[in-house]
Amino acid sequence: MPLFDVYPLYNVTPVSGKDILVYDNEGTEYLDLYGGHAVISIGHAHPNYVEAITNQVNTLGFYSNAIQNPLQKQLADKIEALSGCKDYELFLCNSGAEANENALKLASFKTGKARVIAFNNGFHGRTSAAVAATDNANIVAPINAQQKVTFLELNDVEGVKRELEKGDVCAVIVEFIQGVGGLDQGTTAFFEQVDALCKANNTMFIADEIQCGYGRSGKFFAFQYYNVTPDIISMAKGMGNGFPIGGILIHPDIEAKYGMLGTTFGGNHLACAAGLAVLNTIEEEKLIENTNTISEYFIEKAKTIPQIKNIKGKGLMIGLEFDFEVGELRKKLIYDEHIFTGGASNKKLLRILPPLTVKKEHVDQFFEALKKVITKNKETV
Repeated sequence: MPLFDVYPLYNVTPVSGKDILVYDNEGTEYLDLYGGHAVISIGHAHPNYVEAITNQVNTLGFYSNAIQNPLQKQLADKIEALSGCKDYELFLCNSGAEANENALKLASFKTGKARVIAFNNGFHGRTSAAVAATDNANIVAPINAQQKVTFLELNDVEGVKRELEKGDVCAVIVEFIQGVGGLDQGTTAFFEQVDALCKANNTMFIADEIQCGYGRSGKFFAFQYYNVTPDIISMAKGMGNGFPIGGILIHPDIEAKYGMLGTTFGGNHLACAAGLAVLNTIEEEKLIENTNTISEYFIEKAKTIPQIKNIKGKGLMIGLEFDFEVGELRKKLIYDEHIFTGGASNKKLLRILPPLTVKKEHVDQFFEALKKVITKNKETV
C-alpha cells in the first residue's frame, strides 16, 4: 500500500540519534540543527529519557483518564515549578494542534462568543479551529473556513481594539515568536496592550507556546519577556522530546466542568514519564542557561557572515534571513555538509531549532559549513 503523498521528502533515512547527532541507514552522521521542527529539546536518545520511558512501558504504558494517574499531577507540579506559572491548571492532550483546539474551545465556552483574532503569518495547527486561525489558505478546507476568524497584522493595536469592541471575539491567539511564519515578533507595547484589551473586553488571551515554549526562547515561555498574563498557554513540541504530548495551562478564572474537555490518549502514563524526563533534564543540565549562552555565541558568529541580512528570533529559535531563497542552500547543507536546518513560509529565511543541548563546537561546525556552501554557490553562479 502506498503512503498518501503529502510530504516532499529529502532523500535521507535517519535510523538512530545521539544528542545533537543523527545517523542514516548508510552510517552517515548529520548535525541536527532543526530538531524535527523544534521537537527534540534534550537531545536524541538522552539516557534520562530512555530510562524513564523504558521503565514506564515495562510497568504500565497506558490507561484511560477514567482512573487516577499520579504522574499527571507530578508533571503539573514540575511545569509549575520550572515555568513559574503559579495557580494555572493543566489539561493534557497529544499535540500542538490539539492543544490550540482545546484552548480555542475553552475560550468560547468561557466567553460564550465564537470569533477569533489571529495574526498574519501565524501557524496554530491543522485541526478544525486551529487551522482556521492559521494564515495559510492552502491548508484550510471549506469545512474549516466556517470558523469565524479575523486576521490582523502583528503590532496593529488599533485593529485589535476595533475588533474586540464589536463584542463577539472569544479569543486572541498569538505566537510570541512566530515559527513557520518566519520568526517575526510583536513589540513589547503591542503584546502588553493586547493583553489589557482582552481583559477589558471579556476575551481570552491565548499564548501559543507550541514552538517557542519550553525553554527554547531563553525563558521557559516566550511570553515571559513581557508583562502579560495569558488566560491560556498552549504547549507541545519540546514537551516530550519526540513522544507525542501536548497541553494547555489554564488560568484559575476559567472554571472546569465535567465533560468540558476530553481525550483518549492525552496524559497517558508513558507520555507523562517522557514529559517528566524532559523537565528533569532541563533543570539538572541547566539547559535554559545553555540556550542563552549558545544563542549569544550563535548570533555573534552570524553577524560575521555578510550574506546574512537579518537575524530574527530569541534563544535557540533563530532565523537567518538572506537576500535569496534558501531552498538550494538547505539542500546543500543536508547533502554536502550533512547538517539539518529548517525553512519557513518566508522563503529567504533559514530556521535554526537545535536541541537545547547544542554546544559551541556545533555552532562553529555550522558556520564553517555555511561559509563553504555560500562560497561554492558564488562560484557556480
